[in-house]
Amino acid sequence: MIEAVVIPLDPERSVSGLWIRPENARAALVLAHGAGAGMAHKAMAATAEGLAERGVATLRYNFPYMERGSKRPDSPALAHQAVRAAVAKAGELAAGLPLFAGGRSFGGRMTSQAQAGLALPGVRGLVFFAFPLHAPGKPGVERAAHLSEIKVPMLFLQGTNDEFARLDLLNETIAGLGAGASLTLVEFADHSFHAPAKSGRKDPEVLAEALDACVDWMAENWVRSLPE
Repeated sequence: MIEAVVIPLDPERSVSGLWIRPENARAALVLAHGAGAGMAHKAMAATAEGLAERGVATLRYNFPYMERGSKRPDSPALAHQAVRAAVAKAGELAAGLPLFAGGRSFGGRMTSQAQAGLALPGVRGLVFFAFPLHAPGKPGVERAAHLSEIKVPMLFLQGTNDEFARLDLLNETIAGLGAGASLTLVEFADHSFHAPAKSGRKDPEVLAEALDACVDWMAENWVRSLPE
């Protein structure tokens, strides 16, 4: 069952959230949306529902700009505030479940920036669905500079046709982060985890592969001690 929740940012502002906790929940993931679609988008819903089928609770939430109906993303400071508020709310709702955080594209990057600035309380690892390493057609690694400051394990779930992450740059970046960073490549998938028809792969199959890898990785990390 999906539960609508309110996530307070400060005494005057709040954002909406959607909480799903399956009966067999073994962990919880705070799941932030990408830049162009909010928490209720079909891709976010499919991700949350797929994780629930695999025993992972999720808290999806809107960033303030999406809550207002704006197309202009929030400043990093406000986005980080929303990440922290969602993690705090998930900590209450999860009732002792091992807690992870991350999200799709922009949402994952805002989560990693927040974690790099000041460790998110209780979070054992970060999961990135299509980390946006660079803008399409503008290869670079500047967006990854903060990742070296993160002390918890990280999982990068990336399509091999993702125009936001050239594979040689992504591989080099993740290798430089050491043993705490893992990469799972999903063949033929683009930034939205869509595979072209000529690949012979269906989008549900692509998503299932990413979610299986996500849950397997979480299982390896949810028993680890929290970083000091």
